[in-house]
Parts: sequence; structure tokens; C-alpha cells
Amino acid sequence: MYSKKIQKLIDLFAKFPGIGPKTAARFVFFLTQNSEQGNQELALGIANLKRSIKQCQFCGKWHENKNSLCDICQNNSRNKELLCIVANETDLVSIENTNLYKGLYSIFNATSKSNNKELKIQELKNKIKNPEKFGLSNANFQEIILGLNPTVEGETITLYLGRELKDLNKKITRLGRGLPIGGELEYADKETLFSAFQNRK
Repeated sequence: MYSKKIQKLIDLFAKFPGIGPKTAARFVFFLTQNSEQGNQELALGIANLKRSIKQCQFCGKWHENKNSLCDICQNNSRNKELLCIVANETDLVSIENTNLYKGLYSIFNATSKSNNKELKIQELKNKIKNPEKFGLSNANFQEIILGLNPTVEGETITLYLGRELKDLNKKITRLGRGLPIGGELEYADKETLFSAFQNRK
């Protein structure tokens, strides 16, 4: 039986995605051995996180820029005819690390069961049709890449987006089958993601 304060921290860490009680307990006992300065730096970093970053007005990526757009969206060398829709920022970063894709992104993190799915799809349509209203200039998207995870949930959202975006008269593609069914983009290696982009259809 852990002390109440240790158990409280274990419960808090266990709320993180992919973290169970055993891993959470290891985190807590690491902190008991860590220096007071190290723990203070960690606590300060967590406390200041949401105050020091903001989401990009267009793609939704977190950033620290003074203006409303992240580094990717304000980079004029990006291909503004390509828009890749991803589920979260970790997937976006995984794709960026391949150095293959040079277009723009939009993070669509609604699940197939979420109540705000219709609102998010309407916002996505508005971004595609009127990107300048979201701070993005000189964009004219011709291809929409559905870059969602090849899980059951991801496939459901991909099919839904494909139907909903069809009336925009844009080329709609999805990542090729270099990605395993049931896998997640975040854990795919560069070669697998490269194959997925090369074989999108």
C-alpha cells in the first residue's frame, strides 16, 4: 500500500495515454530520487506549458510564434496545393521526419463517436475552401490526403471524410498500404511512411 501522496501521483500519471499503473509508479519513484531542482523544473515546465504555446490557426499544431500560424503553415516554400489530414500532432511530426511530404496539414482529431464530428468536418471544409479566413494566404488545395491511422477507428473516419469531402471537387487520396492494418503513424518508421506516401491512391 503506497502513501496517499504517492498514490495520488500514480493516479495522475496513469491518466496519460499508454501509461498503466506500473509505469506510473516508476515515474513517481523516479521523482522521489530526482533532485529537488529537477522536480521544480519539471513542475514549472508543466505549469507554464499551456501559457507559453498556442495552436496554429490553420492546422492546429502547437507553436510558440507570435503570429497565428506555425512554422510549417507560414513557410512559403511548402506546396500549398496539398493538404494532409492527420489525427494528431505526433502523426504530423512522424510524417515531417520522413522529409518526403512538402505540403500542408490539418489536424482532425474527432473520433467516429464524438458529438462534435459534424462541427469539425464543417470547419475542415471551410479551411479547404477559404484558407485565407484561417490566416493562410495563397493556398489553393488540389489534393486532399487522408493520412489517418490504419486502425478500425482511423478507417471509419477516413471513409467518413472521403464521403463528406467529395462535394468539394478535389482529388481525395489516402495513404498506401505500406502501413499495417491496426498500426499507428506515430510508431511507423521512415521507410514505411515513405512507401505509404509514394503509394497513396
